[in-house]
Amino acid sequence: MTVPKEYRRELGLHGKVLVINAGDHLKLIPIPKDPIEALRGAFTTKKTFKQLRRQAEAELEKEIRAHK
Repeated sequence: MTVPKEYRRELGLHGKVLVINAGDHLKLIPIPKDPIEALRGAFTTKKTFKQLRRQAEAELEKEIRAHK
């Protein structure tokens, strides 16, 4: 999908965008050049990645058991 130059300029779109079908209109969400870096500091936790993963897996197992 190509967004016309005048709209890109007006909306400040300079790279890739995520296009979401919102029913009666489309939403264009700019994707940062480095999405991982853009998330730096967005979440504050003292847990390690392994701890977070174990916690997520445990929660998923609970949900699966609850829906059986």
